[in-house]
Amino acid sequence: MSKAILKFIRLSPTKARLIAREVQGMNAELALASLEFTPNKSAKIISKVIASAVSNGGFEPEEVIVSSCRVDAGPVLKRFRPRARGSASGIRKPTSHVFVEVSKLAKKED
Repeated sequence: MSKAILKFIRLSPTKARLIAREVQGMNAELALASLEFTPNKSAKIISKVIASAVSNGGFEPEEVIVSSCRVDAGPVLKRFRPRARGSASGIRKPTSHVFVEVSKLAKKED
């Protein structure tokens, strides 16, 4: 079992969790292939973290499964936008921590 962690990435954790739930339990090769054609910012980032977790363990993508893919909320960058009559409104720029764990696929014996 090997893991990879990406911290403080400028990505909304709510949007990234949708992608993380899709790939959890998938074969790593299949997960990387499906994320390649998913048109989200989070899909590209999660695929890089999965590839990193696979190479950290010295595995090939077809011999491991994504046992855990978790996205936690990081600190929020708070900014202000000027509005009418000298007032201001807040802007929240969320960050995320992405954790991916891959484990060896158990082979079935005939």
